[in-house]
Amino acid sequence: MKRSYDRYWYAWAMVLPVVLVIGVLIGYPLGRGIYLSFTDANELNVAKQIGETTIPATYEFIGLDNYWRILSGADGEFYPKLWWTVVWTASCVFFHYTIGLGLALLLNRKLKGRSLYRVMLILPWAVPPFVATYIWRMMYNSESGVFNALLGKLGFAPVDWLGDTFTQKVAVIGVNVWLGVPFMMVAILGGLASISSDQYEAAEMDGASPWQRFRHVTLPGLKPVSSTVILLGTIWTFNMFPIIYLMLGEANAMNSEILVTYAYRLAFGSVRDYAGAATYGIIILSMLLVFAVFYRRLLNRQEAAQ
Repeated sequence: MKRSYDRYWYAWAMVLPVVLVIGVLIGYPLGRGIYLSFTDANELNVAKQIGETTIPATYEFIGLDNYWRILSGADGEFYPKLWWTVVWTASCVFFHYTIGLGLALLLNRKLKGRSLYRVMLILPWAVPPFVATYIWRMMYNSESGVFNALLGKLGFAPVDWLGDTFTQKVAVIGVNVWLGVPFMMVAILGGLASISSDQYEAAEMDGASPWQRFRHVTLPGLKPVSSTVILLGTIWTFNMFPIIYLMLGEANAMNSEILVTYAYRLAFGSVRDYAGAATYGIIILSMLLVFAVFYRRLLNRQEAAQ
């Protein structure tokens, strides 16, 4: 350590401010959340200031009771919301990747106006999520929305997009796919640019069909990019708070909440359960860490087997 510091002290000095900022913004809240998850803290027993009077905290350490209550299913909320969160994540990431891959393959060809198409398809990525969410919410409006207007012209009855549980889920998946496809498309376009044209020429000379070239040249060449964007997309979508919360609201989304929005409602709802929200946060973090570790190990094992 001393030799490393003597040799790279300048690098350590440059990294130190970032480490301090991360420690303050991430490390302390994470540590505080872990501590609260082992207590029974709520809005009634935490420390508070009322005028000149300071009321001390009275919450107690209860060990693993919160984790047991949630993981055993005693709270009645965790497993239904976990199932919907997994379906939400898998559906969105699947459509993100497949549509992004298809668009990237199209835009990787020599097309007239290709640059314009790229800019137009990247625009959803440039729109802030909360702005896009409110725009789509107006489009889904049951009385004056664009979608019901189109259905009316086609002779169909209007749909209460944001009132029924099933249509709520379809609606939020549609919005998130619209927002997430540009990132996948741009990342895959970069991966396609890194594949040597010599491989395609060699495959074509060997008599490979377009499908065979896609399967044996394009997909293997995209594997490093694909594995990374799928991992990132899974983590981002699993924690995609603004789409669910802003599209459906707090009172209208009881059956369409994912885990992170439910944790938020516990922490900032009518009765604030800080310990329960912290426990959900730690469980979500743990699940994503486990998924990331096993996902990377699976990829490494597949690479070693090739």
